[in-house]
Amino acid sequence: MGVFLTRARLMAAAELLTTTDATVASVAGQVGYYSESAFSRAFRAHLGTTPARFRRENSPRGV
Repeated sequence: MGVFLTRARLMAAAELLTTTDATVASVAGQVGYYSESAFSRAFRAHLGTTPARFRRENSPRGV
């Protein structure tokens, strides 16, 4: 159950990172992380890149 929840939260975060201008800290809070650093560590562990780099490389708007 924990792996599923983590994956769901991170996929929601990935969507927010590529479709909004919300800060990484804001996205972390929106998906249930109280700490931006904990969010960034989990994001990198599961997706292989930092949230900021993911946004730069995957944003259709070229943010």
